[in-house]
Amino acid sequence: MPGIILYGPPAAGKDTITAELERLDKRYRAFSRLKSGYGRTRGYRMTSDEAIAELRRRGDVIWENRRYEAVYVVDRPGLLQSLQNGIPVVHLGQIEAVGSVTRAICDRWLVVYLWCPRDVAKARIVARGSTDVAARLSVWDATEPLARPDIALDTAKMPPQQAAQRIHAEACARII
Repeated sequence: MPGIILYGPPAAGKDTITAELERLDKRYRAFSRLKSGYGRTRGYRMTSDEAIAELRRRGDVIWENRRYEAVYVVDRPGLLQSLQNGIPVVHLGQIEAVGSVTRAICDRWLVVYLWCPRDVAKARIVARGSTDVAARLSVWDATEPLARPDIALDTAKMPPQQAAQRIHAEACARII
C-alpha cells in the first residue's frame, strides 16, 4: 500500500490538509506518531520513554526527534500497521526524517512539501491557542526547504480543500 508524507514547518497546514484528505477518501488516515513527554496528546499514541527504548533495542525506530520537551517517534510496527489499514498520512518536519521513512518502508511514497510565510504561520499558531509561540516559530525558522518533493504547495495561497484535492489527484495518478 502507498503512503503520503506531508513535510513542512509548524502551522504549514499538515493537520488541516490531512483532515481534508480524510474527507475526500476514507482510505487516508493520519499516522499517529508515538510521543513521550509534555504538551498536546491529540493525534499521538502516548507512550513512555521505556517503551521507546525497547523499540530502539529491537531496531523498530524509523525516526525519532525531540522537540517541545517531548520525544516523537515514527515506529516500524505502527507504520506497517497503518499501511495495511489504509493510506497513512505521515507528518514530518525534518529532511532526514523523509529519507529515513522512505528507506525504511520502501513502498511508493508521495512526498508533499507544505509551506507558508512566517507571518502566516505565526497567526495560525496564535489562533489555535498555542502557548509556546516562540518555540514553534524557532522550529519554523529551523525547518529547511525540501529540495525535490513530488508536490510543493504554499498553503497561504491555496485553501486546504484545494490542496487536498491536488494531493489526492496526484496520489490517484501515481499510487492508488
